[in-house]
Formats: sequence, C-alpha cells, structure tokens
Amino acid sequence: MRTVVGLDIGTSKIACLVGEVDDEGRLRVIGVGVVPSAGVKKGLIVDLEGAGRAIETAVTKAEHTSGVTLEDALVGVAGAHIVSLNSRGTVSISRSNHVVQQDDVRRVLEAARTVALPHSHQVVHLIPRGFWLDDENGVRNPVGLHGYRLEVEAHLVAASRAVLQTVEACCAEAGLHVQAFVLQPLAAGEAVLTEDEKELGVVLVDVGGGTTDIGIFLEGAAWHTVSLPVGGHHLSHDLAVGLQCPLPVAETLKVRYGCASVAAVTENEPVDAATFGDTSAHTITRRDIAEVLEYRVLDLFDLIRREIKRSGYDGLLPAGLVFCGGSAQLSGLRELAAEYFGLPVRVGQPRTAHLSGLIDTLGSPAFAATVGLLQWGAHHHQVRRDERRINGYSSSTWKERLSRWLTSLLPE
Repeated sequence: MRTVVGLDIGTSKIACLVGEVDDEGRLRVIGVGVVPSAGVKKGLIVDLEGAGRAIETAVTKAEHTSGVTLEDALVGVAGAHIVSLNSRGTVSISRSNHVVQQDDVRRVLEAARTVALPHSHQVVHLIPRGFWLDDENGVRNPVGLHGYRLEVEAHLVAASRAVLQTVEACCAEAGLHVQAFVLQPLAAGEAVLTEDEKELGVVLVDVGGGTTDIGIFLEGAAWHTVSLPVGGHHLSHDLAVGLQCPLPVAETLKVRYGCASVAAVTENEPVDAATFGDTSAHTITRRDIAEVLEYRVLDLFDLIRREIKRSGYDGLLPAGLVFCGGSAQLSGLRELAAEYFGLPVRVGQPRTAHLSGLIDTLGSPAFAATVGLLQWGAHHHQVRRDERRINGYSSSTWKERLSRWLTSLLPE
C-alpha cells in the first residue's frame, strides 16, 4: 500500500486529495481538503503569502480527514507560461541481435527531449505518441522487436522555471514537497476521458476559474496541449460590467441563474440583484444574464476552435469535445457547443467507478483535474522521496523515472 497526494492550485479553489493505492492498483480516497483560492490569478501565484496560507489550510484539512502527515504531492500546473511542441528522436540498435530493449526506448526519448527551449523553461512532460522501427510506423511498444533504427514522435511540455519555483516555495511553506508537476489537461483527461475517446480523437476542454486548458488526444496519447488565460472568472467579470453590479453578486447570478444560450431561456424570469449606485435591489431578467454570458462563451469557443485548427488535427476528432471544470456546469453550454462546433459534446465528470473512499463530493466536473492528479499518481508516477533533482531532474534520476513511467504507459 502506498500513498499518493494530488494538489490542485486553481484560481477558484485549492484542493488537496490523499489516496491509497493497493498492490493491484486500486485507488481509495482517504483525505479531502478544499478551500477557496487566494493569491492565484489566471493559474499563476501572484501573492505568495495568500496562496501559501490557502495551500496550508487545504493540506491541513486533508491531513485531518486522512490521518496521514503529508510530505510529497503531485501538483497541477497551468497558465500561459506553458510551452508545448512535438519533437522526434532517433537512435540505432547496435547490439548484435538487433532486438529493441527498454534502454533503447529510454535513449530515443532522451533524443526527442533534446530540443531548443527558452532558457527560462524546463521540461515537465515527454509523452511518446508513436514509434517507428526502421520503416514500419504505428508501433506502440517496440520492446522485443527486431530492427536497426528506432524513432519516436513525442509531445513535449515545458513550463517556466520561475513559476514552478514559486509554486514549490508556497508548497514548502505548507510543509509539502513537490514530487512532480502534472499538466492540468493531462490530469483532467486521466479522470474524465474514455480509452475509446482518446484513441479515436477528442478535445479535452477544462474551463477553470482563470484558465481554459485544452488537450487534444489521438491514438491513445496527447498530441497537442495549450493553456488559455480565459476562464469562468471572465464570465463573472463580464456580468459585473454588463449588469453594473458588484463582482460577488455577478458570481451568484451566474451560478444560480446563468445560461450560456439565450435561446435556451424559456422563461424570462425576473431576478432581484444589488447594483452599484443605489442600495435597493434592481430587477434583472434571466435573458439579460444569458445575453452577457452567451457573448463571452462564444468568444471562448472562438479561441478553442482557433487552437484546434492551429494544431492541424481539426479533421481527426470524431469523438468531439469533452468539457470539464467548474464552468462546464453552466446551463446550456453543452448544447451551444454542439451547435457551434458541429461535433459531439459532453460534460465530463470524474469516473469514480474504480475509486472508493471519500468520493461523494468528487463527482462534479469541477474536480476533474484534482481527481486526475490522484489517478496519475496511481498509474504513472512512483518516485522515491530521496531522489534529488537538478533543474527539475538529475540525469540518472530522470532516466530511472522515465523508464518506470514509460513502462506504465506501454501496452502489456
């Protein structure tokens, strides 16, 4: 039995989950700590003290419910500082029998990792998309096959060193060591996407408070990822401006009466809300709210479509789009998205069928990335605490980690 911890530092909330993984890989949630976020804007920490206190509170709550003193955690990362690209690596199989071994897979991934990145960034993920053995492509697991030249196409994700160091400093204040960073759309995809969707081609859209994180999955792997600096808080801000009301009032109106589509508002129900400039309540209709929200949601859809086209995979996504995150719960969003993109659309909730324990509150789309962090730790990440890191990973440690992680991803 081993313990995994996931920490989701979002713009709206900070959530810490604790899980136990048994020898057969089954995950049981034993600790939950969720608090309102502080000091975080558009996925970035802007107030070290405020964010540190919120993280500490979430960690303390998770410790109390689990009865475990937390030391290490997988931490979600998002924001406009993320850089992602696809790269290739090639190595020769020089041994006499020309049989591919695990060490050859490690070497070819190291070769793919050697790309020009901004000096201010470090690699967070290197995900194999597919292997070539000599002239044969579409190889999923080359280990044990015969060949002379092994190639790989991989998806590489890098993040700002300064941003990651700030997160590490905040976590350290809460007594927590960052075991590894996990990109938010990868974590969310772990929780809400089916294997069929990832195989056929699907877009994962995680609409959080400050960012919208996108992951395009094809042939079972991530092929394109990006983090847009637009999220649910922008919907509330537009309501506050358009309806001339305080931001907390706008947030309440969005949650209680909001709808992403004007056409879906069948009854123009009046709503009383406090506005600026007077002390009395002002009558606002649900249609007024929907008009503001639809405009902003369509603007977000424009950005998502532009990113899908930029990826070059816009014609290869028969599974459509899966929305998650807190703002995915907005009434009418799924229907409007299906009409706009002309593709299948569903709202993704964390799959809890294979989870046990404290899962009653974790079935909401808002907890997709948080639950996904635990599942990522259970399935892909097992690292000893005493492994030291230099610029993210030491050479030997990175190789050991990569070998274990890659083995978990390749089919048996």
